[in-house]
Amino acid sequence: MARYQVGIRTETKILDATRELLAEGGLEGTTLKAVCDRAGVQAGSFYNLFASKEQAIMRVARDAIRAVDPDPDHAGTDTLDDLVDAYIRFIIDQPELARIYLQIAVSGSNDDSVARRFLRHHVRRVERFAATIQRTKPNLDPTEATMIAEVLLGALDGLAFRWVLDQAFDFARHARAAAAQCA
Repeated sequence: MARYQVGIRTETKILDATRELLAEGGLEGTTLKAVCDRAGVQAGSFYNLFASKEQAIMRVARDAIRAVDPDPDHAGTDTLDDLVDAYIRFIIDQPELARIYLQIAVSGSNDDSVARRFLRHHVRRVERFAATIQRTKPNLDPTEATMIAEVLLGALDGLAFRWVLDQAFDFARHARAAAAQCA
């Protein structure tokens, strides 16, 4: 039991260090050595818990996304507006993490497991958006709902990339307009 608690504390220290370094210096400042130094752990302890630095970063991003989830239990109570607002909150409220998340998504990372995780995450988001669309339009064919969800998420991702390039871009307004087009 004590070993388990040590592992949890070590994981928490690594994730806290990763989050802090990402906020301070972005992806370039978040090296494995910097994470280990900040967390006060050896590289071996890091690798006991995470296969790569990117996996630790993805865990930080996943936790941030989960924090804005309008329906964390997936009970089917969220609306399309709720999901779009959650996407907006992630991008606007956590700009450095959102930028890094998008950078890793585009670069694909050197770690195939990270690319597979991004794809799984995207597929789950599409399914969730499609289910929400289906609830509001029960006569809509499920394939059509999935297509609308893909288009909407593609638009949101594209708008997020635009925002990364130009912080003055009104991401929230454009994201809501894209959702209105797909509703």
